[in-house]
Amino acid sequence: MPGTGDSCPRCAHPVIERLVSSPVPGVWEVLQCGQCLYCWRTSEPARRSRRDAYPDSFKLTPDDIHHAPEVPAVPPLRTTTARGR
Repeated sequence: MPGTGDSCPRCAHPVIERLVSSPVPGVWEVLQCGQCLYCWRTSEPARRSRRDAYPDSFKLTPDDIHHAPEVPAVPPLRTTTARGR
C-alpha cells in the first residue's frame, strides 16, 4: 500500500488494515495498525506515514504497548438539567 512502508510508522507492526479509501479512487486511504491502532492517511507526509521518518520520541515498542496505562473512558454527556438550564 502506498504511504505505508512495510510496517506501522509508530510501532513497526507488519499488520496494517485499510479502513477506508477516498471517494476519488487512488487519492488516499486511511490505514490502521493492528497492534497499536495508529491511523494515518496515505497522503500524509513521511514523518506521519513512514517508519524511517517517524519521530523517534513517538515510536513505540511492543513492551511500551504492553505496559501502557489504560485509556480512561469518556464520561457520558451531561443532560441540559445537569447543566442547570
